[in-house]
Amino acid sequence: MTMRTMLFQPATGESTVGDETAIERWKASADAILWLDLQDVPAATERRLMTETFGLHPLAIQDAQRERHPPKYEAFKDHVFILMKGLDGESRDLDFGTIQIAMFVGHRFLVTRHSGDSSSTDRVWAEALASPGLIAAGADALAVRLSRFIVDRYLPILLALESRLDELEEEMIARPTDTLLAELVGHKAQLKKLRRLLTYHVRLFDGLRTASVPAIRDGLRHELQDVYEHLERSSSLAALYYELASDLMDGYITMASHRLNQIVKILTIVTTVFVPLSFIAGVYGMNFDYIPELHLPYGYFVALFLMISTAVGALVLMYRKGWIGEPRRR
Repeated sequence: MTMRTMLFQPATGESTVGDETAIERWKASADAILWLDLQDVPAATERRLMTETFGLHPLAIQDAQRERHPPKYEAFKDHVFILMKGLDGESRDLDFGTIQIAMFVGHRFLVTRHSGDSSSTDRVWAEALASPGLIAAGADALAVRLSRFIVDRYLPILLALESRLDELEEEMIARPTDTLLAELVGHKAQLKKLRRLLTYHVRLFDGLRTASVPAIRDGLRHELQDVYEHLERSSSLAALYYELASDLMDGYITMASHRLNQIVKILTIVTTVFVPLSFIAGVYGMNFDYIPELHLPYGYFVALFLMISTAVGALVLMYRKGWIGEPRRR
């Protein structure tokens, strides 16, 4: 269980880190700014803190505590609720995991709740502690900065995938294997999931940058626009790479079908040539006394000539039709 607080006092210009006891000092101050960060705290304790101390809406708290919920924002009279999907601390590539990151932004407080370790939250926490001016800029500025770090973690994953897709295309042409197809299927599934997440986030910040939200000052419109543009770029790349992975899969299947057709073509040619030969050999292999050509001195050579002529004739016919080799020009 992790419950930490950062209290900024404008009178001294200093930030102090503590626990739940700092909340009372924040209440006693008229201008102090408090950041309360929660992780793995019992649900009942969270509800008590959020409801009794900060007056947060119960339905917003319920959404924040759900294991799965799409990203969203909801504006209330004196605070705004922002719910995002962030990458967990171990995600470095497309095989990523996500955590719920909830932010309640008020005029003098920021309450964050994440369902797992959040490197973005830790980074902003360290920056705010090292530079009190960051938290002095306001809880809304702190929330926007945290949102930016959450969003920025998606783009490197997508950019790294671009080179891998190029490699897969080259390998698929040179040495197509089922392993490559399995990797493409996995990438496509993850890209679909990522595209859905980013689409939710684009809608979220499109609303924040255009709507009038009481707890977020108009002076932060530019920062919100910047977050929105980064999300839009990531969302576009996710959609582009999803289509590219789909095209590569279609190309792999087409090439596999072409190879199969070539194999079937060769087998068909062999069958076409040898079926009449087998027929002739079968006829003259029957044990009857009165086969007309059976006692001819040159019967064997006639049958052999007939089989060779039939095979050559079939091959010539298939060549003239363009079924084997280069088609004959007319």
